[in-house]
Amino acid sequence: MNVGAPEPVIQFENVTLSFGDKPALENISFSLDRGETMILLGATGSGKSVLLKLAMGLLAPDSGKIFVLGQDISHMRDLDLFAVRQKIGMVFQEGALFDSLKVGENVGYVFERMPEVNAAEAERRVLEALRFVGLEHTVGLFPSELSGGMRRRVAIARAIVAQPELMLYDSPTAGLDPITAKRIMTLIVKQRDLRQVSSLLVTHRVQDAWKLALSYYDPQQDKLVTMSRNGDSKTSFLVLREGEIAFVGSLSELAGHTDSYVKKFVT
Repeated sequence: MNVGAPEPVIQFENVTLSFGDKPALENISFSLDRGETMILLGATGSGKSVLLKLAMGLLAPDSGKIFVLGQDISHMRDLDLFAVRQKIGMVFQEGALFDSLKVGENVGYVFERMPEVNAAEAERRVLEALRFVGLEHTVGLFPSELSGGMRRRVAIARAIVAQPELMLYDSPTAGLDPITAKRIMTLIVKQRDLRQVSSLLVTHRVQDAWKLALSYYDPQQDKLVTMSRNGDSKTSFLVLREGEIAFVGSLSELAGHTDSYVKKFVT
């Protein structure tokens, strides 16, 4: 890392991971700055979700180093990883809620391993997180009583309830209708713009990627607004091709790229 430069939230240094004889990721190097959102694009099986699992410490690299929030997590013990994971929010494609727990219990589950947060404070944060996603009224319902889009929003509330510094999103709008997908994207941009949270976001929906990069959240209107051509949403792109980086850079650089594979994610 460069001496004197702001410390990245995530930094991959020549990271390689294989499953058997097949490389999943090969020689991956990139960094995510504080307050930045990086969108991960690539064909199915290109390694996007694997990269997220490495950033979460759910997988360990065969070689190379991974720094998250200033900690080398490359081969960190689970006990030590817990302290790092408390500062990370993860939203899975399927939501991954506990069916036997009510919405409030799902969102507040993280506090069972945070004894420093008392019951009153935990309840306050749960309601605040649900209010942020517009679902405070569902606190006493079970996930089975919610629509798919509402369950995805509860998953976002659960991810942000501990006030993380970093968010990881794995295809958060997959399988949703356009109106619900737009609502989810609004929540993601809202988290970025109001709380300056850094994010890695995997998506197969190119339209979502462009919407995120070209919009900002207006709290007075409670909606996304398209920014001026010279605006900066602090959004970058990383395109994976068969486990290797095909492109990393800004939206304007992506739009001007001439590689045929990369161009698929522009048109």
